[in-house]
Amino acid sequence: MELQTTIVPGAKIAVVGFGRSGQSVARYLATCGASIMVSDRKHYHELDTKQKQVLMDCSAEYEGGVHTDDFLIKASRVVISPGVASDHPVLVRVKEQGIPVIGELALAADHISSPVIAITGTNGKTTVTELIGELLTAAGYKPFIGGNIGTPIADYLMNPNPYDIVVLELSSFQLELNDSFVPNVAVLLNISPDHLDRHGTLERYAAAKMNIFAGGGAIDLAIINGDDQLCRDYMHLGNRSSYLHFGLNPEYGASITEAGVRISDTARHVFYDLAGSSLETLSGRQNCAAALLAIQPFKVNENVANETLHSYQPGAHRLQVIGELGGVTYINDSKATNTGAVSLALEQLGGRVILIAGGKDKGEDYRLLREAIAQNVKELIVIGEATLRLEQALGDLAPVEIARSLDAAVNYAASIAVPGDFVLLAPACASFDMFEDYIDRGNCFINAFNNLDLSSFEE
Repeated sequence: MELQTTIVPGAKIAVVGFGRSGQSVARYLATCGASIMVSDRKHYHELDTKQKQVLMDCSAEYEGGVHTDDFLIKASRVVISPGVASDHPVLVRVKEQGIPVIGELALAADHISSPVIAITGTNGKTTVTELIGELLTAAGYKPFIGGNIGTPIADYLMNPNPYDIVVLELSSFQLELNDSFVPNVAVLLNISPDHLDRHGTLERYAAAKMNIFAGGGAIDLAIINGDDQLCRDYMHLGNRSSYLHFGLNPEYGASITEAGVRISDTARHVFYDLAGSSLETLSGRQNCAAALLAIQPFKVNENVANETLHSYQPGAHRLQVIGELGGVTYINDSKATNTGAVSLALEQLGGRVILIAGGKDKGEDYRLLREAIAQNVKELIVIGEATLRLEQALGDLAPVEIARSLDAAVNYAASIAVPGDFVLLAPACASFDMFEDYIDRGNCFINAFNNLDLSSFEE
């Protein structure tokens, strides 16, 4: 991407949404000499110490409690955070006034000079982003790892010099407004229903995901899951004539076998045996296939790659085994915030599961879980706002217990579990009804396990 200067010193730029991403954007814009305005749903007194410090450091004008036309129309440009819906009525009216409303990707588009690998998908994108980062690091590169994975893109913009490759996990929220950000390598892992409360329909959600390919032929390498039906159904939205595929088909650029992944091109075939590694599951092999294709332009030595894959350990809150008690295994999959992720978890465990699910409803159809529940779940424990919808969709398939808290759910699960069972936290929902985020929810699950009465399991 050619470096260009598009932020005029002194220009009034509004940042809407003041979470981690919004704070980083405000700091970056301030370093560019912009005059910063911030609008957030929180009143000023509700902001934490760090947010108040950012406002002070940026000399920012602040509007709290509500977004208003009068405030935002003073800006020459509005940058919205991923958590802010682009069709918010105030933002619609601001756009009607001729004021550009952009996301952080558009802001970054003209300010990233390093090669970019971008990854999206309903499930697996964090694992693939981490894998790519570890593979590149092992090969001697210094990658920036960020985006939806935790470190905002604007953090890179403020200090790009240490990095020679940018690896970004991108959510549908970030991609929703994308029409100018063109990565060198774009990866779409899968599509399953998610965030329908925000996008409204599956088609709009899929269209947001396909925006990762908005650059069309300008993208050097476009990678897509050839086995995923919804990826195939919506491939035409990607503005491309050809893709490199990964999946079970031996003709794909990365073909998944029972033992590992085979990478093929016109010159040779390289096989990566994943037996004995944390990635030997089907989803692990799929993630490896996507990651190995994505790093092809960077010529990572196959022996280095193989060693890295075998040493890789998934991060916390993703099918994380937290312990065994009385012959029962407890697994934290708090990051399974949609039906597709929950189905994958249940299929990998293969039966005898006591499932803890629920949280803030995102508009999904929980009936998509029926087959996986019927085959693998012996009892369902539901928590949070989505309790009633989960019970209505799945209550005829397994006994259902309604728990008032995650602690209560874990204690009840422990009371009914027998040796050989799995107690799985896989919510299929967002966390924000009861927790700060999925990390907080997963940590609460771990704490609940650690606080179980050990005397109940003594022989």
